[in-house]
Amino acid sequence: MEEASAARRKVFVDAARDAFFANGYAGTTMSSIASTVGGSKTTLWTYFPSKEALFAAVVDDIVEHYGRVQDVDLPDTDDLRNVLLEFVRGLMDTILSEPVIALHRLVLAEANRFPYLADAFYQRGPRRGKARLSEFIARAMARGQIRAGDPMSATRQLAGMCQAGCFQTALFNLDEPWDKVVLENEISEAVDSFLRAWSPSKRPGL
Repeated sequence: MEEASAARRKVFVDAARDAFFANGYAGTTMSSIASTVGGSKTTLWTYFPSKEALFAAVVDDIVEHYGRVQDVDLPDTDDLRNVLLEFVRGLMDTILSEPVIALHRLVLAEANRFPYLADAFYQRGPRRGKARLSEFIARAMARGQIRAGDPMSATRQLAGMCQAGCFQTALFNLDEPWDKVVLENEISEAVDSFLRAWSPSKRPGL
């Protein structure tokens, strides 16, 4: 019974994801999702009490299947650069996946009318990754590997540098070709720039 219920729930989530991406959040109704799956709206409501809850489940499902960055190890080691490179590779692998790009586009399009969508997305995706990296950076600061400061500010700076190139090209569907070589160069440049900016020998503001 539990397996059947989980499978039924997954069918609703998959249908909702496709509908949200195709029609937008406002253009998707619970009735249309139930009709697509082939069940009653009452059955859908037993799994998800609102469209907001269903959207949150869609985000969780995408993060679970495509959020590789959540699984990247962040060990305390002398090789700080290599750990950051691996984390950023996982981050880019995550945010450049087609479902995550589509999710970003959906949230950006609907955020003004439905701000809770942006909050649900941020809490379940970007915030989790940034929290993990911030904790790691705080430990690196404590070990003297990078200069002392606000770990979350450092995290946001690194994340921002990583998203300035290929990610924006993909997000806005720009006609600017890029490949794994270009992406790897961007990753290396972002990490190296970050380490220079946060070098223990560099004073803030200089």
